[in-house]
Order: sequence, then structure tokens, then C-alpha cells
Amino acid sequence: MGLVVELRNVSKAFGGISALDSINLGVEEGEIYALLGPSGSGKTSLLKIMALLDDPTSGEVYYGGEKVTEKNVQQTRMQATMVFQKTAVFDTTVHKNIAYGLKLRGMPEDQIRKEASEALKQVGLEGFEKREAKNLSGGEQQRVALARALALKTRLVLLDEPTANLDPRNASMIEDIISSANKTSKTTFVMATHNIFQARTLPHRIALLQDGSIKETGASADVFSSLSRTLASFAAVDNTFTGDAKPSVSGTTLVDLGNGVQIEMTEAKAGKVSVFVDPKEIIISRKRFASSARNVLRGRITEVKDAGNVVKIIIDVGKPFTVQITKKSLAEMKLSLGTEVYLAFKASSVQAI
Repeated sequence: MGLVVELRNVSKAFGGISALDSINLGVEEGEIYALLGPSGSGKTSLLKIMALLDDPTSGEVYYGGEKVTEKNVQQTRMQATMVFQKTAVFDTTVHKNIAYGLKLRGMPEDQIRKEASEALKQVGLEGFEKREAKNLSGGEQQRVALARALALKTRLVLLDEPTANLDPRNASMIEDIISSANKTSKTTFVMATHNIFQARTLPHRIALLQDGSIKETGASADVFSSLSRTLASFAAVDNTFTGDAKPSVSGTTLVDLGNGVQIEMTEAKAGKVSVFVDPKEIIISRKRFASSARNVLRGRITEVKDAGNVVKIIIDVGKPFTVQITKKSLAEMKLSLGTEVYLAFKASSVQAI
């Protein structure tokens, strides 16, 4: 297997501000490659250059070992397609959405119907051809966008945060579609993500990006086997802690986070560990409540952050835990700075990184 796309010393600047600095990477045919990093690390800029939608300020891009130049860029661009983070579907039927790119490539109508039907089957939307794409749910629209890309059967599919705006069920479906297309059709994917757990399980290889530079690359298992400072910094956005783990009498693992805070997790670990708890999986209440959750902690609200449609609340329980709730819940529970609250989350919600 050769390299589908290769970047050599690629840099990108916008108005004198560096977005990418001397990027070198190669994506092998038939693999899933992840660009992992926080917002602003350069992931989208890198994808656009790989998709030949944007030119690097300096450096070279190669497809199949051939350097991309002004003479061949239009033809080479046909080898890749990109699905953007913000789902964009045309205000027409699902079939016409998928057929659009195929028509631009001059494909006969009967072949378009066949390819569109196969693509919808790949994403689990058989029978959706006549539905209006704009009337579908967010998860369904994302699957339409993915089907539109898969129907083109390009050598490379580039995905910008493909599950960032989806609930866990739809996110899992998208991940399964990517994995299945890679295995059955040998489709090569490059995906940008800030989700460390997605990067741990889905891709074959990952590149850790920070401040426009690649800090580390390798097989996912190798990168995650030792928690580097760079990787830890990605995870340290919300609810990432380091502590000492030991088995409990109930078969779970107790993790001592220090300052009097202990939590339970289902994964068997011992010794020094780093763990993460998704803010969306924590329940908050003003009163202590009966719960089957292994972890119940009491603390006080120290900060309230507006995060668009939701609110992130920082609660000091001896360690700062972030909880994500709706603005409606914030108002109904009359939560404010200094309010004493209880947190509850399952042992299975604690993930080792």
C-alpha cells in the first residue's frame, strides 16, 4: 500500500498569523487517520489543504506520489471529498443531495440512482430518497452528508469533527459507518476530532496537533499507552484527573484523586492513572437523592459558563468538576454561585485515558 496523500513541510499563515507550522505527514491507502487536538490547533486548516480547497503558504502536497501543482490541481481534487463540521444539506430531497456531486462528474442517471441507493444503504437511510433533507434530524442530515461523500467513491474522505454536534447514539452510528466503509470498501479517511476517546478507538493512526504543529504521531494504541504531556493537555479541558487506583471489594476500581475525593470506575486499573468523566453524564441536584450511581459527591458552584445552548457549571467537591446542563434546568433549579449541590455519575462513566 502506498500513500494516498502526503504533506511535506506544509505551513499556513493568515494575515501573518501562523495556523500550521512545517507539517509533515503521510496517509496510507485504506487507513483511518485522526488529527487530534483542541479547537484552534489547526485541524480544519490542515484538512482543507489536504482536500486541495486551500493552498499552503509554503510546502508541498503529493497525491499518489505526484506533486500537486497548478496544472494538475483541478484533476487531483477529484480524488478527495470533505464533509464539514457544520452539516450542510441542500434544500431538496435526499436523493438529489446525493446525486449532486455525481451529476457534476457526468455520471448517467441510471448509474446515479444505483450509486445513491448504495450510499444510503451504507449509512442506514434506505427508503429516504424522497424525503426533504432539511426536515431530517441532525443525525440523519449528517448521515446524508456522509452518504453524499461516500457515493463519490473518492480515494480519500476528509471529515471535520464528524460527531461534534451529535448525541451519543447518533455519534456511535457515524463511527460505525466510518469503520464499516473502511473495512468493506477500503475507503481511506482522515478525520479531525477533539474527542480523545473517539481517537483512541476508531483510527489506526493519529497525529496530535497543538498550536499548528504536530507534537506526536503513531498507532493509536501506542500513543495512548503512555499519557504524554501533549495528550494530557488535550484531555484537561473538563473533568480530567490524575490519581491512584486500587481494586475495591465490590469488583470496581477506586481512584483517589486527592483532597479527600475518591471515585469508582468499572475498568480494572492499579497504580497511577488519568481519568475522564464526561460533563454530560453527571446528574446535578440541590438535594441528596437516591441513585444507583456509584459516585455521589457534594460541593458548591464556583463558576457558571454560558456555552451557547447549554451551560457549564464548575462545582468544587475538593476537585473542580464540570457539569453540562440546559439553561432551562439552570433556571428551574435556581442555581447560582455558591449554591450547594450534589453530583452523581455511574462508575461506567469514568474512563481511563
